[in-house]
Amino acid sequence: MLRTIVMGSCVSVQGEFVQSLPDGRVKVRVGDRVYVGRPVQAAA
Repeated sequence: MLRTIVMGSCVSVQGEFVQSLPDGRVKVRVGDRVYVGRPVQAAA
């Protein structure tokens, strides 16, 4: 499943979901790299 996360104030990354962390952050994989950030909320 694809997920989008925000890293910092204006950098977002979309990749394959890896793991949810206890503090609410999410890990996603893009190629051979794993990024951690806050998930983007779906628009209403």
